[in-house]
Amino acid sequence: MIGRVMKGPVLIFDSGVGGLSVAQSLRQHYPDAALCYACDNAWLPYGLREDAALTDRIVAVCRSAVEACQPSVLVVACNTASTLALENLREQLAIPVVGTVPAIKPAAAISQTRHIGLLATKATVGRPYTQRLIDSFASDCVITRVAADALVVEAEAYLAGITPDIDRIQTALAPLWHAVAPPSSTPSLTPDHQALDTVVLGCTHFPLLKPWLTQLAPVPLHWVDSGDAIARRVAQVVDELNSDQHDGRCFTTTSAANLTAGLARYGFDAPQLLNVGA
Repeated sequence: MIGRVMKGPVLIFDSGVGGLSVAQSLRQHYPDAALCYACDNAWLPYGLREDAALTDRIVAVCRSAVEACQPSVLVVACNTASTLALENLREQLAIPVVGTVPAIKPAAAISQTRHIGLLATKATVGRPYTQRLIDSFASDCVITRVAADALVVEAEAYLAGITPDIDRIQTALAPLWHAVAPPSSTPSLTPDHQALDTVVLGCTHFPLLKPWLTQLAPVPLHWVDSGDAIARRVAQVVDELNSDQHDGRCFTTTSAANLTAGLARYGFDAPQLLNVGA
């Protein structure tokens, strides 16, 4: 796709606050880019919704958000939304749409033991699309899949000013730690099944908790998320990301006053209520 000069902001969309980790990556790569944020917190969590209804909902919210902020590009910073609705969004919107996929490929490129952990929501862990990524880019790797939906709740609470529950995080990560360093009561890992050394953060909420994830890990690990890949892709579809305007508008689909302070830490204004059309 031929890039275009940026006339409007980059619009980042997620079901909740997970897309803020993508916003952070975009700001690191392009500190002068104008960003807007939209989240469908009225329907959070997406993983519990029926696919057809959710697809329609994602398209409706994104269309309304695009109308509200007139962006140059839409970043769908949600694995579930990307899997379900990217094709529909690209058909219905006149701007480039950049999606999010689990970072299987970069994880496979750096894993020395060829044992990768996939930490994601239950919906992402079990989707055929995820398996196709593994087959394409990590077919020689052991993949330990861990559904950790509880981490989404902890990330949302953290942005609302609540200290993450360490015990709850530890419980969610227990299957991952077993693959890193199995208990002495279980058989040792064989040469064909070595200890896990790399973890894919397969939900955009999870990088928000990275300080706690690294602290709790029994050994140093490579943590890989999609933020850098998304930032590179945005630069490919928009030639000029510098802007004289800060922007920073934020839109939510239900009241989110409790997120105002957390959003401000990532450079966004107090949330405005988004009028979602049909």
